[in-house]
Amino acid sequence: MGDEIRAMDIMTRDVITVKKDHTVNQVIEILMNKNISGVPVVDDEEKVIGIVTEGDLIYRSKKLEIPRYFTILDSYIFLDNTKKMEEQIRKMVGYRVEDIMTKDVVTVEEEDTIEDIATIMTKKNVNRVPVLKNGKLVGIVTRRDIIRAYASDLDS
Repeated sequence: MGDEIRAMDIMTRDVITVKKDHTVNQVIEILMNKNISGVPVVDDEEKVIGIVTEGDLIYRSKKLEIPRYFTILDSYIFLDNTKKMEEQIRKMVGYRVEDIMTKDVVTVEEEDTIEDIATIMTKKNVNRVPVLKNGKLVGIVTRRDIIRAYASDLDS
């Protein structure tokens, strides 16, 4: 497969996005109605500030793991990372997008090749990558888009 297929050739340009103050329920509604599994979170300048996926929503509904601890003279000594527990609690009670979104978003540029994108997705273990041009969201590429592109290349 040649280097000629780039993000801009296979990306979905009409990207469904949410803002950080959308509610989790609104996100669930969008995912269900549009039959998608994740949405980028953008600010007013269309810059990507996060992403919300089904995984984030499932994480939110997961049972809370209380850290192991022991007591000395009526003080709790935690054996596990209490910061991790705080993050879990925040995700569970979070009802706004900014509370549950993944902030460290893996993105690609519209000029990136399909091979580069496939490699990034595999290494970072993500199913979708927002596509940027000059720092702004212009599209999204999913694993399905890449598989479709490879399949159509085999047909030709």
